[in-house]
Amino acid sequence: MERIDLRGKTCPIPVVETKRLIDSRPVEEIEILVDNTTSSENVQRFLTSCGFAVHCKEINDEYLIHGQKGSSEIKSPEAGRKVLAFIDGETMGRGNDELGTVLMKSFLYTLNEITPAPWRIIFINTGVRLVSEDSPMINILKDLENTGVEIISCGTCIDYFRIKEKIGVGRISNMFEIVSSLIEASNIIKP
Repeated sequence: MERIDLRGKTCPIPVVETKRLIDSRPVEEIEILVDNTTSSENVQRFLTSCGFAVHCKEINDEYLIHGQKGSSEIKSPEAGRKVLAFIDGETMGRGNDELGTVLMKSFLYTLNEITPAPWRIIFINTGVRLVSEDSPMINILKDLENTGVEIISCGTCIDYFRIKEKIGVGRISNMFEIVSSLIEASNIIKP
C-alpha cells in the first residue's frame, strides 16, 4: 500500500502529488493524509475519477483517505459532447456593469434552456461571487444544478474574497480540476 502525508499542503498540491504518485507506478491501494476539508474532498474526487473506491475517516481535524483500485467503476460525465461554461466575472461583456449584469442573468438562464445542457460551469475570479447565497443569480444556478449541471468554484478565489461561508450552490474545487475540465471539455463557452 502507498502512503502519502500531505498535511500542511494547500490546494492543488494534494491532488497534484497524489496524481504524480499514481502516474509514477501501478497503485492498487493508497492512503493519503490531509489536514483540511477542501483537500480531502478534492483528493477523494480525483481518486474516484481514477477508478478507486474511496473511504475517508476524519481524525482530530485531519482526514485519512483510503483508496482501493478496481473496486469501483470510473464515473464519467455524459458521453459525447461536454460543454463547459467558464465564467470569470460577475457581468457579461465590457462597458456598462448594469447592462453586463442583465446580460449575465440572461446568459445563465439560457444555459438552462439549451441542448445539450452544459456539463460543468466553472467560476473564477469575481465570477465566484455569483454562487454566493445573496447573488441575484443564485436561483438560476440552483435550477441548473438541479438538472445535473456541475457548478464548480475556484477555492483560491473563494478564499480571496472571503465568501466560503456564503456559498449557496455548487462545490469548491481547485486549479487542477479546473484545468483538467478545460482540457476534457469538447466545447468551452465564455461570456
